Amino acid sequence: MIATCGSARRSLARAFADRDAGPVLLFVEGSAGLGKTHLLRELAELPETPGVARLWWRCGAEGGGPEEDEAWREPTLLLVDDVHRADEDELRRLRRVLAGLEPGSAAAVTYRPEELPVPGMPLGGSAMTYPFRLTVLRDRLAPWDEERVRRAAEEVLGESCTAEAVSALRERTGGVPRAVVDLLAMLREQRPVFTGTAAEVAAAGVPARLAELVLSRTYALSPAHRPLVWAAAVLDGPAARDELIAVAGLGAVPGSDALLRAMESAALAELGEGRYGFAVPLAAAAVRDTVPGPVRQDLHRRAARALGRRQPVAWAAVGEHHRAAGECRGWLRAVEKAAESAASSGRHQEAIALLERTLATPGIPPQARARLAPLLARNAVTGLRSDQTVEVLEQIVRDADLPPAVRGELRLDLGLMLSNQMGRFEEGWRVLEVAAAELREVRSVLAARAMAALVTPYWPGASLDVHRGWLIKASAAADDSGDDAMRTAVLANHVGLAMSWADPEAWDLVERLPVQSTDPACVRQAARGLCNAADSAVWLGFYRRVDGLLAEGRELATRSGAPYTEHSASGTRLLQEFWTGQWLGLAKRCEEFVADTADMPFLSSDAYVVRGLLAVAQGDWGEARSWLSQRGTFGTENLPVPLGATAAGAVIRLTLARQEVADAAEQARAAWTVVAEKGVWPWAAELAPWAVEALARAGDTATAHAMVRDFAQGLGEADAPAARAALAWSRAVLAESEALGEGRPDGLLAAAETYRKAAAAYAELPRPYSQALTTECAGRCVLAADAAGGGGEAGDGGSDENSSGTAAPAAPAGSAGPASPPVPACDRAATASAVAELESCAQHFTDLGAVWDATRARALLRTRQPAKKGRPPGRPSHSDQLSPREAEVAQLASSGLTNREIAATLHLSPRTVEQHIAGAMRKTGALSRRDLAHRI
Repeated sequence: MIATCGSARRSLARAFADRDAGPVLLFVEGSAGLGKTHLLRELAELPETPGVARLWWRCGAEGGGPEEDEAWREPTLLLVDDVHRADEDELRRLRRVLAGLEPGSAAAVTYRPEELPVPGMPLGGSAMTYPFRLTVLRDRLAPWDEERVRRAAEEVLGESCTAEAVSALRERTGGVPRAVVDLLAMLREQRPVFTGTAAEVAAAGVPARLAELVLSRTYALSPAHRPLVWAAAVLDGPAARDELIAVAGLGAVPGSDALLRAMESAALAELGEGRYGFAVPLAAAAVRDTVPGPVRQDLHRRAARALGRRQPVAWAAVGEHHRAAGECRGWLRAVEKAAESAASSGRHQEAIALLERTLATPGIPPQARARLAPLLARNAVTGLRSDQTVEVLEQIVRDADLPPAVRGELRLDLGLMLSNQMGRFEEGWRVLEVAAAELREVRSVLAARAMAALVTPYWPGASLDVHRGWLIKASAAADDSGDDAMRTAVLANHVGLAMSWADPEAWDLVERLPVQSTDPACVRQAARGLCNAADSAVWLGFYRRVDGLLAEGRELATRSGAPYTEHSASGTRLLQEFWTGQWLGLAKRCEEFVADTADMPFLSSDAYVVRGLLAVAQGDWGEARSWLSQRGTFGTENLPVPLGATAAGAVIRLTLARQEVADAAEQARAAWTVVAEKGVWPWAAELAPWAVEALARAGDTATAHAMVRDFAQGLGEADAPAARAALAWSRAVLAESEALGEGRPDGLLAAAETYRKAAAAYAELPRPYSQALTTECAGRCVLAADAAGGGGEAGDGGSDENSSGTAAPAAPAGSAGPASPPVPACDRAATASAVAELESCAQHFTDLGAVWDATRARALLRTRQPAKKGRPPGRPSHSDQLSPREAEVAQLASSGLTNREIAATLHLSPRTVEQHIAGAMRKTGALSRRDLAHRI
């Protein structure tokens, strides 16, 4: 695993390339564990040295090395290992052998520089007289860099080799190859439990070889000098001489002498100018574990004082030393300062981890818990989620000894975390209501904050009127508090509420956000307000305004240290990219965002839904359902209302495509109830067309009509472009359903015009995918009207498949009656226009990457387009090449669609689909339907 030193290889290769050249002596220097012996083995196997004799000399071993007067009559490579172990007699013999090297021969001599009797002189204190023709070179082995450690870790750990684990391995071992290999062997024994965290690497322990080496060096020192090495072990990092001496409790003179003796024995090394410690950081733990308990406590006490004098003070480290010394008060004060320092510089996760560990420790005094718990809560709300934080806060708020004001503040932050970061809306709402009541009498600022949180309308359950009521209370409480940051917080939530239902004053509220404030707290709230506005703008359909809002909001969030706001803005961006057709690489961006927020899946719910919507369009329906259900990370019933409505619309669409009409209708009723109870009607935009279609196909036209009516009345005159387009789409779906049920071609033509109005509205936004879907619907209606009136020519066989990828709405129950009289066919110009629309849609779907939609549109075209003139009788022969239809069927089959679903999409019978799949598998040699994906 240890790479050959390139310069060593080249030097020796040159020595043997020219037999008339002088001999070469190569010194290889490297501390313990850097791979000197391994290097010699690789040099012994150099391919450039055929016919060269190899002689090994292991210094310090009995009988090692060749005889002094041995005559070398052939080219020889002498490999001398561990010359630092040689005694004076062996060194004299080695010097004579090296002086006698003949042309065509070479020697490589390795040693540990830290263990040489005379520093810098590997062949002893007596200067050697080198022959004139002897070339003497020196090379130094270096520790592995992070990339080399990563390659070694991948060989051992496989999938458990994370970037975090590699970084921890490199840091703990100093990149010393022997230590890396031994530590990896210890981690390998933990698989499959090992998950690749730095904490697991730290907890693995010290490899036995390393522990024995450092302990032998430490305890070779006299008892008077040993405390200095103990001090280095307790400080656990590079330290100045005076710090080591102070922590060891030695005077200046004996301390300096102890440091020199420790370096001579290689127990310690100089790690940088004036900084000393262990060459392998991991070694400190081995030494620290051998220090007697009372002595170790004294060392930690002195270490806390020494680190407290550094600037800036590393308060977390100071706190750990106080804790190890048994000084509880000093520990808790240092923890508080460390958390405050981390929070002020935006390192919220660091503060959260420190405070969680501290508060989880049994026996923390109540007054300390009352100080530290609110600090944890504030960081958790501003930063990213931690499940442990919620558990800690839930325990603390039950503490009867907490002052009421502190309990109310903690309950407030707990409610915010449950709602915003955990997705447990119902529970979070109840906690916030209690917090608002508790804080009303004791702390008006925090009471206003709790009330402001209840203004946010995204959660399922409470109606729009309830949120408006809380807005009135929150505004009054914020004004009473006189706190500018609190007023901004209420304003930020007012922006979200007003934008959600398209309040005409919403954009004026956005302009009132204090983006120029110098108060970081105000800036954080202004950033949140801008990102709230951007999110609402996406749902309303104001896509051109989103970029500016997100750019300014994210810049303010970064500047003021609000990572939660930054991440939520990233989710909004993914939604905007989907609606506006920026699909290139979008699936990968969604998956990367999900991975980046793996510890907080609710924050990545936007990415889950967008990834699911892409899978629907691509025909990967199994993946679509997985992503739309958030992959089981939390209940989809807890999704924010607009996102939940969008996911529900996509699931209804899939259910209809599978001809499960009754289930789709039931899903539509349930999803519609959530939106109707909330009363924010612009959020029905992504649900309405699919819900109306589901109910119409199920024969429940009364409820479908009621949905469209309620949607229109709820929108009123609101400026909500996306919802307006969706309303036109929903009306067209209803008109098409009724026209088909009544057999009225004129009704189909009227529905086509309504679809075109929806398409034009989507084009204005712009939303190319929705525009293509509704345009396809319009073309389908025209062709259906033409066919119903007796016009048109069928291709592969007719079908009433609609643009959503589902069978067109069946006639309402009980509507069957006498056959309608013949109706004149559509004029040829209208039919030709519809065909052109469908061709354009198929191309737009292809450009976007909507494989399923493109395939469906092309299939619909084939059912109506006449056969090309001049085509010979019978079907064309494709020999061993897939026919266009086989390729389409294979593409959908490899995506996971069943024969029935493929048949519904392509207007074929399941039997025909089965035959096409069999033909595709035979021609490609595929072993299974999934294997087709790799073959076609």
